[in-house]
Amino acid sequence: MIDNEILYQIALTKIPNIGPVHAKTLIQKMQDPSAVFKTSTRVLEKIEGIGSVRAKSIRSFNNFSECEKEIQFIDKHNIQPLFFTDAAYPKRLTHCYDAPIMLYYKGSVDLNSTKFIAVVGTRNHSEYGKLVCEKLVADLAAHQVVIVSGLAYGIDTIAHRSAVHHHIPTIAILAHGLDRIYPSSNTNLAKQMLQNGGLLTSFSNGTVPDKQNFPSRNRVTAGISDAIVVVESSSNGGSLITAELGNSYNKDVFAIPGKVNDVKSEGCNALIKNNKACLITNAQDLIEQMGWDEKPKQEIKKQMRLFPELSSAEQQIATVLQANEPIGIDGLLQKTNLSFSEISNALLSLELNGLIQCLPGKMYQLLV
Repeated sequence: MIDNEILYQIALTKIPNIGPVHAKTLIQKMQDPSAVFKTSTRVLEKIEGIGSVRAKSIRSFNNFSECEKEIQFIDKHNIQPLFFTDAAYPKRLTHCYDAPIMLYYKGSVDLNSTKFIAVVGTRNHSEYGKLVCEKLVADLAAHQVVIVSGLAYGIDTIAHRSAVHHHIPTIAILAHGLDRIYPSSNTNLAKQMLQNGGLLTSFSNGTVPDKQNFPSRNRVTAGISDAIVVVESSSNGGSLITAELGNSYNKDVFAIPGKVNDVKSEGCNALIKNNKACLITNAQDLIEQMGWDEKPKQEIKKQMRLFPELSSAEQQIATVLQANEPIGIDGLLQKTNLSFSEISNALLSLELNGLIQCLPGKMYQLLV
């Protein structure tokens, strides 16, 4: 029996001229995906950003048979569809305005686990890049991280293989449907990853790995991660797109330096030079920068304080920090009803007034 809710959720991803941003606007207005398809053109075209062209695309959509086939496919292969309002949808992605509204997941790892690290780089790696990547991942084994990458040739494959070897959960973000593995040489690796990790994509069954799909793949890679590490990249490498997206999503971006005359390190060196990535040389650098080093903490009993002079947003953040320090912006987004801009402005005000401090890894703690 076809689940009508999932049917309309999938259908929403297949309407021409309707991308993730427009789809979220429609859901915000209509609440229910099925209502989008039942609303008149006149009402739809008055919704901000929709207009007459998109309204007509919605009203003329009739390809529900393809959506039914998708449901049959995911049921047959034990694939989990994740709509952006579902509890299991990656919370980190919900903070990215252009994140996909539907994901397809096959795996065993909680997508809302702590410490997601994306390790990306060139397909044509050097021996230096291989060794650095293997050691970086191996040394992260003790820190309960999840390694994210794109299952591509080169650094991606090395990161996944090293994670599997050291029993670290690892997730591949794909630029195609789950009916195939690209490159096919990584088919066995993908099967191994399912034992302690998974495969995640925003593309439905039958989608081939066309060039235009990879930026979307990079967007999910950056959005689902707490930090992005670029191991090796040329000056125009695809991993630089992931790094740029990471910066735009307020993620921590790191890069491994290389020789100044090495083409394979041009991209990493440029990221560091232009302050778009922090230089690291090993896993400990990364752990310290993220504030994840597990040092014994002296328990201090604090008397709860009230701050009547603070704004409502500042008061909410101060209250959360009293019970959950240190905490990052993603954590504050989950624990308050504030927007990203409201949190950013309130944090700046609190810091200027000497009430909080920013720690490595963009974590915040209360000072009073």
